[in-house]
Formats: sequence, structure tokens, C-alpha cells
Amino acid sequence: MSNQVYDPLAAERTPEGPQFDVFLAGTVFLDIVFTGLPAMPAAGTEIWAEGMGSCPGGIANLAIATSRLGLRTSLAAAFGDDDYGDFCWRTLEEQESVDLSRSRRFEHWHSPVTVSMAVDRDRSMVTHGHPSPLPASEMIGKPPQSKAVIVTLSTDDPLDSPDSPCNWAELARRDGSLIFADVGWDPSGAWSASLLDQLALCHAFMPNAVEAMAYTGADTPRDALYAIADKVPVAVVTDGANGAMAIDSVNGEEAFVPAPRVTALDPTGAGDVFGAGFVLGTLSRWPLSDRLAFAQLCAALAVQQFGGSLAAPGWGDIADWWHEVRDSADHSGAYGNSLARRYAFLDKLVPAVPVGAVRRAAATIARYADVGPKVSTTRPNQPEDEGPDTPRVPAQKE
Repeated sequence: MSNQVYDPLAAERTPEGPQFDVFLAGTVFLDIVFTGLPAMPAAGTEIWAEGMGSCPGGIANLAIATSRLGLRTSLAAAFGDDDYGDFCWRTLEEQESVDLSRSRRFEHWHSPVTVSMAVDRDRSMVTHGHPSPLPASEMIGKPPQSKAVIVTLSTDDPLDSPDSPCNWAELARRDGSLIFADVGWDPSGAWSASLLDQLALCHAFMPNAVEAMAYTGADTPRDALYAIADKVPVAVVTDGANGAMAIDSVNGEEAFVPAPRVTALDPTGAGDVFGAGFVLGTLSRWPLSDRLAFAQLCAALAVQQFGGSLAAPGWGDIADWWHEVRDSADHSGAYGNSLARRYAFLDKLVPAVPVGAVRRAAATIARYADVGPKVSTTRPNQPEDEGPDTPRVPAQKE
């Protein structure tokens, strides 16, 4: 099923265990990302971008993020029968090892497309799409057994409604899956507190600070965290460069971890990458502080690259980062020493990461990403035809 060369949950697996670690459902977009624009084009003008890349987006951001971390991931989504759908399907299934047995192709249905334009560390987007020909609940039927599902909460499609397109998540919960939930921006400005009633079905809730304060009415992210912790076993609030905080009421742990200092180029998909890292840490039974730190690291590695799913790190990227931090700790100052202490738990994990572990990919319709200088996939003393475990071409920053 998977061509992953590193399985971080190998010690947790049993013959009778679930087939998948994570099951997801949602909309896949073809993302076309233009980078390095000097400004947004004015009406009637044309400007040139320094770089571009194309990749599956939407729910694919999360599917790719979990799969690159070695989680066995299955995705249910609608795909068109056009070339956009062909590309997204092929990239997810063949390159990213995402199971698509619950996904479907639909004739004469136009695949959703988003064009993203990055200017001065911000972005604007234009999207075209149509509703899925089938709601997720009908497409999925009975969800496959999985250790976890990740959903976005909505007042329009509550988890506990039998008529909701999201009721597949409740079926998965009854079958033993842990529900990890996040939430999106509320364009109506209502921020209805009733949405939090759905947390009774969830194992963890991972909003950002703005969302957490808006839904709870709290004045600070920490107060919002305490309010959420009364409603769900594991409460997490992310606060961008300020870090993340969490409470695990199952064992009484409480933790705050600052974000690693990085130059953020593109925040697209950072929340998905954080969630993937936190799910892995939870399924691995790590302490809460290590789960937060690992998720923060994954997000920090992602925002240093352009483009949602293009930027999600694999274990090869994580091993590269840790080797650099550990080896330079003695001569990188107080911050470097602190970073090495905080992430010392990686020393138990990284030695098991094989040389051919997955690294960031640059998936494009043209087969090569135009987001930076050409990068060889060959490491020193490595033959060109290493085979299917060869690391993917790293996505390059501008």
C-alpha cells in the first residue's frame, strides 16, 4: 500500500490493528502557486512571477502532511475526469502513498482549481469549483478502520447529525477512531459557541488563537485554552510565531512550547502540517510537550517553503534539521543550546530514520518545480537509479 521507507508507528502495530492510521475526507483542489511577484497585477496589466509550482491542495495538504510523516493515510474525495483530476490523483496515490480506495472519479465534473499569488510574505487566491456530485457520507459509506480521523467543525454540518455530510466521522468514532478537530474562519462573524458542543465527540481540538478566543469569548489565548479544556480531552491552541499551548486532561499534563525561530515565507498549509505532527505524537504516546514541540517543528519547516502541500516535511527533512541543530549546539549560542535541549527526544527517533527517508517534493504538472534552482536528487556516493525510495526533490524557497 505504501512506498514509505520509515514507519514511526512500527512498534505500535499489531496484526489485528486498524488498516489505516488516519482517514480523511474533503475537497481536493489543483493549486497553482505563483511566487516572487513584485506586486499584484493592476487591471489591464501583466506581470511576471519569479517562480511557480503546482500541487494538490485543499484536504490534500493534510493527507500529504500525514503520509510524509509515515502515517498510513486514506482519503475520500471527489476527482474530476479531466487532466487536473488525473494529476492530483496520480500525485496523491503514486508519489505521496495516499490510499484513494474511498475516493471516486466523476465524469464531466470540473476539478476545483485555486491560483495563489504570493507577494511580500502574503498571498491572494482565486478559486473555481463546483459542489461534489456526492456528499462525503454517501461516497464513504462505512469508513475504513483507522486510528484517527481529522475533521473541520462546522455549525452547518455538525458531526452528530445523521443527515450531515460529516456523520462519517461519528461512524468512525464508534468504530474506535480518535477524532482530531480543527475549525475554519467564520466569515459571518457569528462565531457561534454552539459549535463547541461537537467537542463532546472529539479527542482533540486544535484551533488557532484567533479562532479559540472568538468561539469561547476569552480575552487571551490561554484563557481560551482553559475554556476549551473543559469540553474536550485534549485542547490545543496555536499562536503562530508565539508558539502553542495545550492541556491533556486525560493525564493532567499542561504544556507551552515556543515556535522555532524561522524566516516564514508562506504560511499556506502550516496548520495542516502542525495537526499531522500532533496526531503522530499522540498515536506514538509521546508526552504532551514533545507532541507540541514536534508539531511546531513540522510547521516551522513548512513555512520556510512556498506552497501548501509542496512544503510539508518528511522524516528526511526532520533528520537533516536535527543533525544540524545537534551538531552546532556547542557553538550556536544560548538559543541553539536551548533548541538542542528542547528537541533532544529526536535523538531516539532520528537514528532509526533510513538514508532514503522521504523528503519534501516539488510536484508539478511539468514534472519539475520552477520555484528555485534545479536540485539534484542524488546524494554523494549514491547511484542515480536508487529506486522508489529515492528522496523527493526538495521544494526550494525563492
